[in-house]
Amino acid sequence: MSSNLYPTFGVLLVDDEASFLRSFSLILETQGGINHLYQCQDSRDAMQMIAENPIGLVLLDLTMPHLSGEALLQQIVEEHPDIGVIIISGLNQLETAVNCIRLGAYDYFIKTTEENRLLDGIHRAIRMQEMRLENQEMRRRFLSDTLDRPEVFADIITRDKGMRSVFQYLETVSASSQPVLITGESGTGKEAIARAIHTLSGRSGPLVCVNVAGLDDNIFADTLFGHHRGAFTGADKARAGMIEQAGGGTLLLDEIGDLSLASQVKLLRLLQEGEYYPLGSDRPKRIHARVLVATHQDLDQKQRDGEFRKDLYYRLRTHQVELPPLRQRQGDIPLLLDHFLAEAAEDLGRSKPPVPKALVALLRNYAFPGNVRELRALCFDALGRHRGGVLSMDVFRRAAGQGGAILESDADPAMPLFASDQPLPTLQEVADMLVAEAMERAQGNQSRASRLLGISQPALSKRLKKSQS
Repeated sequence: MSSNLYPTFGVLLVDDEASFLRSFSLILETQGGINHLYQCQDSRDAMQMIAENPIGLVLLDLTMPHLSGEALLQQIVEEHPDIGVIIISGLNQLETAVNCIRLGAYDYFIKTTEENRLLDGIHRAIRMQEMRLENQEMRRRFLSDTLDRPEVFADIITRDKGMRSVFQYLETVSASSQPVLITGESGTGKEAIARAIHTLSGRSGPLVCVNVAGLDDNIFADTLFGHHRGAFTGADKARAGMIEQAGGGTLLLDEIGDLSLASQVKLLRLLQEGEYYPLGSDRPKRIHARVLVATHQDLDQKQRDGEFRKDLYYRLRTHQVELPPLRQRQGDIPLLLDHFLAEAAEDLGRSKPPVPKALVALLRNYAFPGNVRELRALCFDALGRHRGGVLSMDVFRRAAGQGGAILESDADPAMPLFASDQPLPTLQEVADMLVAEAMERAQGNQSRASRLLGISQPALSKRLKKSQS
């Protein structure tokens, strides 16, 4: 069987035999998973149908009355060079096939060709057309630097150029039926990106998320495919799998890098054939959901090590996005800090306290192994411990491994003061760090803090007001 494919453009069948149009359309829909079909029995009407409909691929017979297939092929190539044409003819003549390819046809098949081979060839042409359209759309977006639907990404707090490029790419590939591989470290927001892809796609069903980490082969099959009553001991009633629950929507398989090799075979077969068998059933069901997968692991390395199937890896990475870690999005740290503190304040029924400017400088020098998720947790923890005044930096300092002063005089001289791969803080930011540290040590007593800093108390008060403004 051929893979499940729902092209984003129309496929036009041109043949003077009504019976062939009916039977072939049925094969394309039921066995090929191809919808959005148009039929044309009179070749003279084909050009008008192409002009009036979003046709991306034409399946064309050669021997037709009024206007031959070769003549129509030449017209399509001249007037609509972006449309792919596959010849499906009853003529098994090498010279004719070579001439059609020379005129611009994508491929040439004989009507008696094995059904699966014919469907595979049509699928290849559809994928080529989708890739061409996506490349055109990507160039347009990058050159214009625009987002058509910025509201979809409103919940993802960022002003980072790398993230904006990800958004533009997602808008480009959202309508595709092919899988999307979402990679990035833990806590970078892979599920939020999956929700954005689902929203952009406008698919009719829901977004269904499944974490496949730790699932053995049998549980994986039951979770995805479901089972019939009596399929195994304890299966006293039928249960729909996640594929069926997703319907015509989107299925996200999270932590795909942890999937066992046996389960990888099942997933590959599902993607290749577009159908699956619920446990205990001998009747296949078609998958109508689009598949997204996410992982924090390096699948390229895993497939080189033999821990992940190469054929599955290359099928999953038809479309791929890699989310940058927070340490590479330093411009987003103040935005995220403000957003999460406001969120925590609302959740706890408190007012958001003033934040020392030194906090941003501290966080910009922290690697954030837990990324955005870690920063959110730190903000909630800090606000939960807050008892008034300026927000304490203790929670953040402990996370950054700085239990004492940020600039310790007795620090290990072999350890760099600031991360070598990050920009240095400004002098103003360092001064704010020192003031905040002195206030922490003096437990809020300005007189003691001013003595620690070696400045007058009025000068300290002035600097505190400036840092909180």
